[in-house]
Amino acid sequence: MTNAYDAAYARSIDDPQGFWGEAAEALVWTKKWDKVLDDGAAPVYRWFAGGELNTCYNCLDRHVDEGNGGRTALIYDSPVTGGQKRQYTYEQLRDEVATFAGVLAAQGVGKGDRVIIYMPMVPEAAIAMLACARLGAIHSVVFGGFAAHELAVRIDDATPKAIVSATCGIEVNRVIEYLPLLKGAIDAAKHKPESTIVLARPECEADLAALGYLDWATEMAGAAPHDCVPVAATDPLYILYTSGTTGQPKGVVRDNGGHAVALKWSMKNIYDADPGDVYWAASDVGWVVGHSYIVYAPLLHGCATVMFEGKPVGTPDAGAFWRVIAEYGVKILFTAPTAFRAIKKEDPNAELLKQYDMSKFELLFLAGERTDPDTLNWAEKILGVPVIDHWWQTETGWAIAANCMGLHRFPVKAGSPTKPCPGWNVQVLDAETHEPVAPGTVGAICIKLPMPPSSLPTLWNAADRFKQAYLTEFPGYYSTSDAGMYDEDGYISIMGRTDDIINVAGHRLSTGGMEEVLASHPDVAECAVIGVADQMKGQLPVGFLVLKSGVTKDTDDIVSEIVQLVRNQIGPVAAFKQATVVPRLPKTRSGKILRGTMQKIADNQEWKMPATIDDPVILEEIEDALEGIGYAASRKE
Repeated sequence: MTNAYDAAYARSIDDPQGFWGEAAEALVWTKKWDKVLDDGAAPVYRWFAGGELNTCYNCLDRHVDEGNGGRTALIYDSPVTGGQKRQYTYEQLRDEVATFAGVLAAQGVGKGDRVIIYMPMVPEAAIAMLACARLGAIHSVVFGGFAAHELAVRIDDATPKAIVSATCGIEVNRVIEYLPLLKGAIDAAKHKPESTIVLARPECEADLAALGYLDWATEMAGAAPHDCVPVAATDPLYILYTSGTTGQPKGVVRDNGGHAVALKWSMKNIYDADPGDVYWAASDVGWVVGHSYIVYAPLLHGCATVMFEGKPVGTPDAGAFWRVIAEYGVKILFTAPTAFRAIKKEDPNAELLKQYDMSKFELLFLAGERTDPDTLNWAEKILGVPVIDHWWQTETGWAIAANCMGLHRFPVKAGSPTKPCPGWNVQVLDAETHEPVAPGTVGAICIKLPMPPSSLPTLWNAADRFKQAYLTEFPGYYSTSDAGMYDEDGYISIMGRTDDIINVAGHRLSTGGMEEVLASHPDVAECAVIGVADQMKGQLPVGFLVLKSGVTKDTDDIVSEIVQLVRNQIGPVAAFKQATVVPRLPKTRSGKILRGTMQKIADNQEWKMPATIDDPVILEEIEDALEGIGYAASRKE
């Protein structure tokens, strides 16, 4: 018997124009589209060509106009500032956004202009994003605290008319001053913005006028609210930079129409959210998750969205997430597996959970990196709700594969994000023949074109690079650069990036599969496996282990047990013989483990300090650990 997922998926593949045209009716359009799908420039496709709308109107004004202006729109909770809290109704948030749109318009910002937003997790970051959308301007959010050089590169690529920033960001134990970084970036950039607007935070005061910057509060006090400006569905909403293999970041472009349609559709069909529900994506506005599921999707759907300026542990303890869920009645949480590994490490028996009323909490979604079965099983056990691993990319803007909770709830298989979401024709291809591989065989995961709405239509000012990076290797497909496989039930598993598949004496092995085994050890809180160069076998796997708090067992014994576990569960073919215990793993600020950098250190290759790293000192610890098991010191550029 066909279920709702099967029916939706089949229709989305067989009749994408009908499927997405129907989904688009849930939005308010100022002009209806001429074509749902424009294939005139294939393999580059455009959605809702000829249509016009305004994303900000659909996020805010429409809810007010429909009589829901008093509904909660945004909840701000900031333990790092001593417990600041603010809430905005849809009407209040619309008014703040309209006023800041007036501030930007007074500085000459209009339709098609770019605005760089370099801010911490404060409501004003979302207000600035929505204000750009209101004007038809294109925002580019850069993670607050990014190094000056990285910010300068983005300034030169996006050529913004204005920059919006704050005096500082706040971490658990430190204040990060933004203005020296901002000044360094503007000084280094060839392009100079015409104006810079800065939110003054009490944790870091500055003489903004002396620096030639405009004060947010002063400008807001004198601004006239600005109406929504209709834009073409195919006009860019934002540019979001993601790392590129050349070292030059790639500016992923997101259009207005397809983005709004797909995100609105996803809220009910993937996350099972209803208007009025409290939805919390515990991420940062600097990342794609923050764009899609802190700001745009929840507001398009009429939900309350949570902006949390804190961490899963240390603000003040490993019960921080439970406190927020209980206090605001959160129904759905979306975060990264690394957050739950951190909580598990600090509070392995979830004792702090017992202090909070979790009765309104129904679903946990994990994404951003592969969810290891141990973390998924632990979360299921302590929370007693479905824990859904789902997989997507900056480039796609929403989930490629998920257990679509609003359509049909499939049994969870640990290690798999379940099945492709409607709209995504996901194929696992042989790297050489480009033919689909058999179930159970690892191959390159590719999306048969056209991709669904919200997928990137191009890269900013780099159309040729877009085609070369994504559409050339497998003609007719978008290459995800991820490796994985289908099983006999049609469940897909993402084993890691294609460069995370290591070749041990001719055997292609997944480091993700090995990490599953390491994570299953009762003393391991977190782990990573990389392939390092070996003269005899090409590559050999090396494991890095972070132990749970309170473990007193001898680390040599733990490593021996780990090696035996891999031998038992994967086999001698893995040639897994080395692992080392480290205090922590190097990660980006979004929680992704820097396996590529670790591999270069182990292989004694030159490497650069990643701009996105959470704490550079961790890489010194990795160097020490590798030297301790016989690997040469790295060569940092």
